[in-house]
Amino acid sequence: MSAQQSVLLIAGSPSGQSRSSALLDSVSHRLSLRGGLVVDRLNIRELPAQALLLAEWGHPAIVKAIEQIARARAVVVATPVYKAAYSGLLKVLLDLLPQTALKEKTVLPLATGGSPHHMLALDYALRPVLQALAARHILPGVYATDSQVPQSADKRYEVGPDIAVRLDDAVLTLLAESFRQPATAGFEPVHFSRVRCSV
Repeated sequence: MSAQQSVLLIAGSPSGQSRSSALLDSVSHRLSLRGGLVVDRLNIRELPAQALLLAEWGHPAIVKAIEQIARARAVVVATPVYKAAYSGLLKVLLDLLPQTALKEKTVLPLATGGSPHHMLALDYALRPVLQALAARHILPGVYATDSQVPQSADKRYEVGPDIAVRLDDAVLTLLAESFRQPATAGFEPVHFSRVRCSV
């Protein structure tokens, strides 16, 4: 499938069930509602740890991951924030990428953290690295605190209504910037009573 129609979702959490993965799942669902798009996913935690840490560019799994990124027209990166920085797992992958790995691509960063104070990690830690990888356009990121992605009774993380509204806007912008799809075509309407202030 042409890169012109492909979106790659990159999960930077070391855990299978995580708040940042819940954001990524939510974006994936929104993209799936749009026809003509191929949505692929790269879970960094599933890549061989030794190959990542030793920068084994020739390892088949690493080659495949780099090819996934190369094929995508748009990239969505999700990460937890630890100590005011994006995850070490994501850093290891980004360090492996060629200098122009994100050239001509639109990138949407997503992050979660325990406190609103960590939201600056998107702009001051992650964004400069994405720029260094030659991203064409880095969209304003969506940051959610723990309370905005609560855990349900069955231990699954659920995106709260305020973050859902922001993800709606972010995905529409991603589509408009990457594939020239009209930004005016929205998702399911959200009643005003469900809209809350968000960090």
